[in-house]
Amino acid sequence: MPILRLKEIRDMSSESRMKKLNELKTELLRLKTMIKAGGTVENPARIKELRKTIARILTIENEQRLEPEKAKPKGKRKR
Repeated sequence: MPILRLKEIRDMSSESRMKKLNELKTELLRLKTMIKAGGTVENPARIKELRKTIARILTIENEQRLEPEKAKPKGKRKR
């Protein structure tokens, strides 16, 4: 089950998305550090979930940022 669903991420404000992104990155870093130190993680699938959720947040943030540019009408091209 995903940590955050797409609808939840889209409904967030940009500021709260960035805040959540930092939390997820911190948790991922902590888990990776535990593994490199020779420890075991209680739920190894959590790393994959975190990576996917981080990618989703970044993708939606990028879509929101580029949205106003797509709305601009394009002029005729000269040949």
